[in-house]
Amino acid sequence: MRRDIYNEDHDAFRETVRAFIESQIVPVYDQWLEEGIVPRDFYLKVGELGLFGIEVPEEYGGAGIDSYKFEAVITEEMARAGVSLGGSAAHIPLCLPYLLKHANDEQKQRWLPGMASGELMWAIAMTEPGTGSDLAGMKTTAKLSEDGSHYVLNGAKTFITGGVNADRVIVCARTSAPSETDRRFGITLLVVDTKAEGYAVGRKLDKLGLRTSDTAELSFTDVKVPVEDLLGEENQGFYYLGQHLPRERLSIAVSAYAQAVAAIRFAKDYTTERMVFGKPVASFQNSKFELAACQAQADAMEAVVDRCLEAYDRKELTAADAASAKLFCTEAAADVIDRCLQLHGGYGYMNEYPIARLYADNRVNRIYGGTSEVMRSIIAKNMGL
Repeated sequence: MRRDIYNEDHDAFRETVRAFIESQIVPVYDQWLEEGIVPRDFYLKVGELGLFGIEVPEEYGGAGIDSYKFEAVITEEMARAGVSLGGSAAHIPLCLPYLLKHANDEQKQRWLPGMASGELMWAIAMTEPGTGSDLAGMKTTAKLSEDGSHYVLNGAKTFITGGVNADRVIVCARTSAPSETDRRFGITLLVVDTKAEGYAVGRKLDKLGLRTSDTAELSFTDVKVPVEDLLGEENQGFYYLGQHLPRERLSIAVSAYAQAVAAIRFAKDYTTERMVFGKPVASFQNSKFELAACQAQADAMEAVVDRCLEAYDRKELTAADAASAKLFCTEAAADVIDRCLQLHGGYGYMNEYPIARLYADNRVNRIYGGTSEVMRSIIAKNMGL
């Protein structure tokens, strides 16, 4: 059944992305895995192809397409090939919406062309070592200087996707104390130049999966951030985060769905070729039933993802809808990928097989962007519970 959310333009784009992945990423992916990072210069190739500029307005060097569906195509094709573009998962999917909505004209002129070309790679720093999902509890501070020319940033962040390669980081920091009635008040977004004095990249974190993603710890010691790099208004940062978290959660749901579809393909191909007792593994009833059950789950995930993609493009995706999609797709994908790995037998546990890497990569989907427990809380609150 053809997915009716995509048209001929998406199909042509998919062919371009698939060809790029097969020619430029697959041959070097094992090296990226070994090094634990995508080479910084490779992002210039991605920018040259136009993959970073789809949603960037034309006046800043992009295509000016106001739709998330092309980004979804990239996600699906990466999963299909069993690869990823490392830390760039934060660059456009997470950071661009903040600039489009909250940056002023001068800031857009400074930042968006480089974002589209890959010359300026971006990350966003929310999570802190002691706060986890409690973003309102962050301790990083930004104090305005006496002459009002800059903020002085102090604190630390962790689990920052793209933190090693980033040239600019959107940092969430406290500029005011929480109000008596709202502990979320007082958080501000600052765009920080990673070459600024006092800015430091700590450990590149050793993760279970997503091995090509440069996830890092960051620290700030009296970092001077010009007031011209304030993003939006002071003390409104938490509310900005709330506006854009649905997109992040949608992106994770799309990724989980795409990983499940890829796992089914890997398992189907493996069980068709693998011979046991003189017959293909796929010929046994258990294999057929397992794959059929996985396909049914993938079909359900697809329906949820496609509904949310349409809602997002119409500007109608709610926080509860995104939470529901993330919760369902990440939990279902985990089950599908586990069952598909089982069909590989012992070889499914070997990292040389894409199903093993997919199993490790998928696990974090139920943690980042808000844990499954947080998603359940959002959904329950929306139900009036």
